[in-house]
Amino acid sequence: MIKILITEFINQNSINNLKKKFEIKYDEKIYENKLKLENIIHNYEGLIVRNKTQVDSNVLKKAKKLKFIGRLGVGLDNIDTEFCKNKNIHVQPATGMNADSVAEYVVSSSMSLIKKIPMFHNGTIKGEWPRTTIRSAEINQKFLGIIGFGTIGKKVAKFCSKNGLKILAYDPYINEINDKEIDAKLSNLNEIYEKSDIISIHLPLTDETKNMINKSSFSKMKNNPIIINTSRGSIINENDLIDAYHEKIISGFALDVFENEPIESKFYNKIVPGMNCILTPHISGVTTESNIRVSDFIVKKIINFFN
Repeated sequence: MIKILITEFINQNSINNLKKKFEIKYDEKIYENKLKLENIIHNYEGLIVRNKTQVDSNVLKKAKKLKFIGRLGVGLDNIDTEFCKNKNIHVQPATGMNADSVAEYVVSSSMSLIKKIPMFHNGTIKGEWPRTTIRSAEINQKFLGIIGFGTIGKKVAKFCSKNGLKILAYDPYINEINDKEIDAKLSNLNEIYEKSDIISIHLPLTDETKNMINKSSFSKMKNNPIIINTSRGSIINENDLIDAYHEKIISGFALDVFENEPIESKFYNKIVPGMNCILTPHISGVTTESNIRVSDFIVKKIINFFN
């Protein structure tokens, strides 16, 4: 019987469906012990992971039977896809399955930061009652710059354009917007930096995008924008982000991803009460509903692959 290894959390019903077809080993903490993974991977034809499991060349060299890797999510930066391609190992992301969840996170965090909810919350629980000392704004007629206009970026644009925001979109792989439900203008990075009140990042992590948002980028921002990052932490230079906030170049930020995860003290020690920011532990794409969709999608793909 074909053996499948699952190294991170997955919907239980999906596991039950897999067990009807395959021999399953489910160890949702094995990603913490890479040596253990390297020592057992030779037994499995299939592997299902999220973003914590590092499927690098050291693991893949020992995966002599491996034919299929299912990624419970979208980003593939934890998988050596070039090695997989050379060894004819199929890599299947769950593209689009958590897009609604991420888009809702972007919208809700944007509204919270425009309204300066973190600042009001901090002042209120300290007994300061900052009703007249902090001023918030409305999103209507604000410019939203979306960097990376794939499935998630388009969902964000669709929702926000219907609720009064003007959308600027940048994506080097898109020449036109064909969706009639999306009212957006294709733009360039400089225009997005100069005009946007909110900037949301939806890019994969590559050599080209690493530290793409940096001191130079922030220096071009004219409207004290809010920065939202739900893609990969290393796309933003975190030190430059904090500097830009304290220099009042940006007015707030929401980070669901970080250069190092879990977040390290050298970063969170720079966050002080009263800042207009939201930090979350890489959960924008993880909801009850999205976990079911992502899990079911990968299970269907792996069953079809081995049939």
